[in-house]
Amino acid sequence: MESSQKKTILVTGGAGYIGSHTVLQMRARGDEVIVLDNLCTGFRQSLGDVTLVEGDVGDSALVGQVIADHGVDTVVHFAAHTIVPESVSDPLKYYGNNTCQTRSLLAACVKGGVGHFVFSSTAAVYGIPESGVAAEDSPLAPINPYGTSKLMSEWMLRDVAAATSLRFVALRYFNVAGSDPQGRIGQSTRKATLLIKVACEAAVGRRPQVAIYGTDYDTPDGTGVRDFIHVDDLARAHLDAVDYLRKGGSSEVLNCGYGHGYSVREVLRSVERVSGKPLVIREEPRRAGDPPGLVARSERIRQVLGWKPALDDLDTIVASSLRWEEKLARAPW
Repeated sequence: MESSQKKTILVTGGAGYIGSHTVLQMRARGDEVIVLDNLCTGFRQSLGDVTLVEGDVGDSALVGQVIADHGVDTVVHFAAHTIVPESVSDPLKYYGNNTCQTRSLLAACVKGGVGHFVFSSTAAVYGIPESGVAAEDSPLAPINPYGTSKLMSEWMLRDVAAATSLRFVALRYFNVAGSDPQGRIGQSTRKATLLIKVACEAAVGRRPQVAIYGTDYDTPDGTGVRDFIHVDDLARAHLDAVDYLRKGGSSEVLNCGYGHGYSVREVLRSVERVSGKPLVIREEPRRAGDPPGLVARSERIRQVLGWKPALDDLDTIVASSLRWEEKLARAPW
């Protein structure tokens, strides 16, 4: 039986892009939150006055101490390496950090009596869906070590939940973009590779140009189509998942996307429209492993969690990204 005293949420990787937006929303509604982050890619200043423990999620003794000291009943696990090309060139880094560290974290959670676990997964577990649309029960066929490392963690969660009282929600993200609508925090990742951030960096003069990789796909305008989700809506999904588990919900795997896509050219036109500036665009050959289209079937997350996105509009996503890039151009983090 879960203790009524245990009500703290431990957020791993909470100083990172998606984690910090989630922590901001948790604090706004009065949740007790503690963050564990080694700050290798995260930013201390994104957390304000939230308690930060500097360290690795694979440090079982440290995690166990945090769980015991702070009465943790729920873990929201963001901490991971996420750069797909790097996972191909250095696969053991990804299996070590994303899979092995998650195994250690889960062991500490089981030992410490944590009942609820929300996991940051990815649409990369689907690989290249034949139709370009992925539902939760679509074939799982990751084509890079990043996707495989996350899928292995999902399998560990499934098996731990079957063997113990721990219950989980794994959220498979599609293409996350945007920044806090109030401009308090944003995507500050250095050497970012995500399209909307890169294009907004170009719009504010922090990059000379932006590339389109592949213009001959079987899509309406020949460029790749992706399901872009605003980071604030994605953060809200994590809060909904915590509430769902705390109310007794069973373990679930859910897609996080809007259920429709935009092409690369549509995104670049939006950045030009919102910024009022033309972009220097370079057309390059396709990159290996890029699917023509990747869009979520997103009915289940709405049904199961009652999730209601509020920022499902491309220009809105771009405008929040652009405001943050303008802020970074004035005062880099």
